[in-house]
Amino acid sequence: PCRKEAIDAASVKEQGEKMKFVILGKDGPEGAQKRPLYREAHLKRLEAWAEQGKVILAGPLTDKIGSLIVVEAESLEEVQAFAKDDPYTLHGVFQEVTIHPFLQVFPIANHSL
Repeated sequence: PCRKEAIDAASVKEQGEKMKFVILGKDGPEGAQKRPLYREAHLKRLEAWAEQGKVILAGPLTDKIGSLIVVEAESLEEVQAFAKDDPYTLHGVFQEVTIHPFLQVFPIANHSL
């Protein structure tokens, strides 16, 4: 259940740069019970992307409604495929996943002094 958000990726991406995206996974009614069962597989998938320098941050929302993942990728389609095949999505921890383009303004990313 990944919902494609309507965006103009070209307006966010400068030539040759990766784009940042926010993935919001909203837990389903059985999310809390299912989360421990699929946590290890979910973290392994995140770790694989982190090793490629694609994961900026990730973690559960402390109000227990789901999770937030911020990634950097070449395209929206790449992020959609990643989210769609995540164990939390596949096994119903997340009942809904939304993906939003994100422009980091602060702190200034990749700045040199």
